[in-house]
Amino acid sequence: MICELSKEDFHKCKSIINGAGQLEVKAIVEGINPGRIFVDHPISPTTGLVWLGNNDGFVFIGNEHNDAFNYEINGFLDLVIAPEARKVGLEWFEGLGNHQGWDTVIEKLFTSRNLKSWNQKVYTLSKTTYKEKSYSMEKGHTVTKISSELLKDSSIKNMDFLRLKVSEFWTSSESFLNTGKGYCVLFNNMIVSICLSGFVVENIHCIAIETFKGHRGRKLGQVVAYYFVKDCLENGNIPYWDCMEENWPSVAIAENLGFENVFDYKGYYFKLKD
Repeated sequence: MICELSKEDFHKCKSIINGAGQLEVKAIVEGINPGRIFVDHPISPTTGLVWLGNNDGFVFIGNEHNDAFNYEINGFLDLVIAPEARKVGLEWFEGLGNHQGWDTVIEKLFTSRNLKSWNQKVYTLSKTTYKEKSYSMEKGHTVTKISSELLKDSSIKNMDFLRLKVSEFWTSSESFLNTGKGYCVLFNNMIVSICLSGFVVENIHCIAIETFKGHRGRKLGQVVAYYFVKDCLENGNIPYWDCMEENWPSVAIAENLGFENVFDYKGYYFKLKD
């Protein structure tokens, strides 16, 4: 029977995750970032499903040929996952495999659900491939590092934009500040673009980036990402970029900075049953 692990037992999944797979899964299994894990056995799991804490998808881990788990997963999604997902506003199931062996299995398991797919790209950056450039912004824009002082700055008109972004990935702002890092662009006492550590494992920082509505198309994402990766490389950290292949603005920023595509993977989605 599929069951949910307590956070204290997440370590039991370390042996079944793909070491060359998505950083997000490692960060959750190691207890760094929030998330939930559902497995085939509470003591010695061999197959599981990781629900990313930022509600950005589900990742199948471990043995893809586990007949008992695969037989049960459709009913589990309908009876357990779907009601929980609706509580946080999710109407679609977005799933992917922690290794490529899951792709054909996912396609077979959910063949009756009008399954669709997309391609995802993962990039990393090193000092040897980094393209240091000078970036200019329109007058009135400044870049600042995210700090406890900034988070308490009452003069910022849209502080919720930053706080919500941090809370997507971290249990608290303290946890983020202790483990991650980030930069933002300010304009007229507003935060108009953010680049921060979404997930972190050891010295690898997975980038989360967003520009405030109404300020997009001004290359602010390029600027704030530059400051973030420069900080990473100067402090021995590895920037990690995970984005949809069709997200051309994100792909362009990564490639302009010198990020190299290290692997691709496939994601699948379908509408959850009411």
